[in-house]
Amino acid sequence: LTCHRPVLVEKPIPIEFDMGNLCAFDTNPLDPTTYSNSLEGCLNDAARDCAQALINQVLTTLPMKSASDGVYVELPDPVTPLPREKPLPRAKEPTKWFLFAKKKGIKSKTKDGKLVYDEEKGEWVPKWGYKGKNKDSEGDWIVEVDGKREEKDDDKNPRVLSREERKDRIKKNERQMKKNEKR
Repeated sequence: LTCHRPVLVEKPIPIEFDMGNLCAFDTNPLDPTTYSNSLEGCLNDAARDCAQALINQVLTTLPMKSASDGVYVELPDPVTPLPREKPLPRAKEPTKWFLFAKKKGIKSKTKDGKLVYDEEKGEWVPKWGYKGKNKDSEGDWIVEVDGKREEKDDDKNPRVLSREERKDRIKKNERQMKKNEKR
């Protein structure tokens, strides 16, 4: 024997809905006699009524849309704020450079990001790194050589030297970053 319950749910105090989170808030008190006799049955009835009211609300108030996969409803923005699952991340300790810059009043010159516009290519490219603007001079067909450098390295290619200098600067930066992290 299955008992079919009514589709329309009527409560003395109206149920509040948060359609963005698909929540129903029922503030009606539970029947004390049913609650004391059958706790599970009382809670199941209340949960069923709230679920039925929520389904009714979805079907009546939200616009239905159809797609090749089936019929769906777009939910509005949530009203009830939900707590975070995890705590807020702790603030990182300032680096040695950051403390120095703050003390001296040094501020970042650019806040526009990592990209610059390359007029030759007609597109935005990274300032440094893979296909970066800092590597443009490596592809030049003519290379200007310092007089001091020419005396030291007569037999080395100037392009190779500039690339080696750039790699040395990168390694030096990495060493300094590791020192900062240890500190």
